[in-house]
Amino acid sequence: MATAKQQIVDFCSSKSKTKFYFNDFLKVFPDEKAREVKKVLTALVQEEVLEFWSSGSTTMYGLKGAGKQAHSEGED
Repeated sequence: MATAKQQIVDFCSSKSKTKFYFNDFLKVFPDEKAREVKKVLTALVQEEVLEFWSSGSTTMYGLKGAGKQAHSEGED
């Protein structure tokens, strides 16, 4: 699981955007079942590497402390 966690962090770090849909992570692991990818994402959220972001109608993932919302909420 450590390798998968690192792949997710690298994926998030390499992109110019800061928030990602669950389906974006499925593309990183095309041979894995969605449930397995969800377990890795959940572990990263619990470890406070990733955080949830919700617009009210959808939930996204992002690196903790990254993006405009983190700065506007005083998290930096």
